[in-house]
Amino acid sequence: MNNNIKIAPSILACDFSKLGQEILAVEKAGADIIHLDVMDGHFVPNLTFGPPIIKSVRSLTNLMFDTHLMVSNPDSLIDAYADAGANIITVHVEACNHLDKTLNYIRSLGCKAGVAINPHTDIKFLLNIIDNLDLILVMTVNPGFGGQKFISNMVNKITAVKEIIGSRKIFLEVDGGINSKNSSQVIIAGANILVAGSAVFEGGNEESYRKNISSLKV
Repeated sequence: MNNNIKIAPSILACDFSKLGQEILAVEKAGADIIHLDVMDGHFVPNLTFGPPIIKSVRSLTNLMFDTHLMVSNPDSLIDAYADAGANIITVHVEACNHLDKTLNYIRSLGCKAGVAINPHTDIKFLLNIIDNLDLILVMTVNPGFGGQKFISNMVNKITAVKEIIGSRKIFLEVDGGINSKNSSQVIIAGANILVAGSAVFEGGNEESYRKNISSLKV
């Protein structure tokens, strides 16, 4: 098991009828971070949850809340998610008119700032904002829905992003179709945070979650 790798279960795949219990279960099972997929039905076709849901479970755990904003106007929502308890706020470069300003504002609120890269997005823009980042999220599916198949040629993009990061203390996160069959590929490529939904929550109980999380770190 690679203990340098952090696993971030995406609660989008959990049983929402017992959301609090699910968060506590994955924490006990070894999760390092809780990943929150926020979708507005506009930037991506799906619609998920807002700040009240996050605030309602914030007091249950001390794990970091990693909030991925798949929304058309993230600047208008950053305050609300920071107030709700987000520790990391990640925005999409495609949704930001002034990315540098947005990242600096996130940091000014005491949160870590991240940027997400869609499968089709050129990574050259990172060179201009790399020192304003705490996290880079490489999407290994097209964002918007859970349960999609991992896009294998994104491994090369992960490697390229890792080269840009160099020795900087920036998390390299991957999200999309991650499971025990491909986790080793993205780890070798340089990823150190793995977001997984169904690959973690399969089985529906703490013991299953523990086995699932362990299998992702191999």
